[in-house]
Amino acid sequence: MSIAATLKDYLDQNGIKYTLITHSQAFTAQELAASMHVPGRELAKVVIVKLDDQLAMAVLPAHHQIDFARLTEATGAQRVRLASEDEFKNLFPDCEIGAMPPFGNLYGLPVYVARPLAEDEEIVFNAGTHREAIRMKEADFERLVKPTVVDFTYVP
Repeated sequence: MSIAATLKDYLDQNGIKYTLITHSQAFTAQELAASMHVPGRELAKVVIVKLDDQLAMAVLPAHHQIDFARLTEATGAQRVRLASEDEFKNLFPDCEIGAMPPFGNLYGLPVYVARPLAEDEEIVFNAGTHREAIRMKEADFERLVKPTVVDFTYVP
């Protein structure tokens, strides 16, 4: 499988300049950042969460973790938890599990972006596989996805 067809078509149709990067197989955001020599603050990892009964995408820097109390408060949900793979695996038919790009709008999911990531000039993220990533301007990402930018992370 190569770059998610849905993502490639969307970026191309919107005239977005991006760089497709092929790298050695990496399954965690930290592995990806290390293999690509990208600072963890620029690498966007996607975590699928369940806000009450709705799935959503939380997008945060690779070296951050979710503060569930802050995410609960920021979203107004009563309960927030990690979604199980079984709950979301069918939502991303053109992606390898765990390599979903942060474009929830293409998959019918709301997107919550951690403020530190939104403050970077560029972001890098999985392109639907564990061997490909995309680098693009963060401003273009926000323009296309229209995420909700909130403070919900911490650095362990």
